[in-house]
Amino acid sequence: MTASPRRGIIVPTVLALLGVAVLVALGTWQVERKAWKEGLIAAIEERLAAAPVPLPARPQWASLDPAKDEFRRVVFAATFLHDREALVYTTGSSLRPDVAGVGYWVFTPARLGDGSLVMVDRGFVPEGRRDPATRTEGQVGATEVVGVLRWPEPPGLFTPAGDPKANLWFSRDPTAIAAAKSVDPVAPFYVEQEGPVPPGGQPRPGKLKASLPNNHLGYAITWYGLAVVLVAVFAAWLKSRRSVAGAAAPGDRPAA
Repeated sequence: MTASPRRGIIVPTVLALLGVAVLVALGTWQVERKAWKEGLIAAIEERLAAAPVPLPARPQWASLDPAKDEFRRVVFAATFLHDREALVYTTGSSLRPDVAGVGYWVFTPARLGDGSLVMVDRGFVPEGRRDPATRTEGQVGATEVVGVLRWPEPPGLFTPAGDPKANLWFSRDPTAIAAAKSVDPVAPFYVEQEGPVPPGGQPRPGKLKASLPNNHLGYAITWYGLAVVLVAVFAAWLKSRRSVAGAAAPGDRPAA
């Protein structure tokens, strides 16, 4: 007694349908991510193109929302505490096309007129200018800062922990840096400085550009394409199976 040919295709058919469903879902997710990324880029571009507004006062800090306020341009008067500066390792930034190669973001506490503190990313220095002694002319005192509100970067899975003894960090986390520098508490955000450029040009601030990578359409096409390939492969397998079954049917065998 032999099993029905139909029973032999049930499991492969179910697996093929599940595979197609997963691939289509992944493609659709990438389409949704594409729309989200385009909305994010548009929002960043709009905020970066706006005129700077006064930095929110300390009582407003708790009510700020990164989804609405990050990348908002601000202006404020402050005095830098250069003896508490910290370095954050970087290999470049997708938002700063003028920055490339190994170097450091210079994070410096800035004291506002009301005595509160904000960490400021004053800009980029290359490896050879890591030592503050090589850029003393850039250690300005009271100044008016123009910059962009930013929130802490979540460290990646393989991001090393900061090394306060070496004055080196690997993610831009203003609260952790401030605590290590004994200038806590500070604002929950930091300001990425656009200007002015300090004497000597180091550290080098600069304007951000919304040049975030947006490859989601390509990913979506890939997943949808794999779904089509899977359907075609399954259809070819099913056709070949039916051909073999037809050739083996008793009615097609030659008489003895």
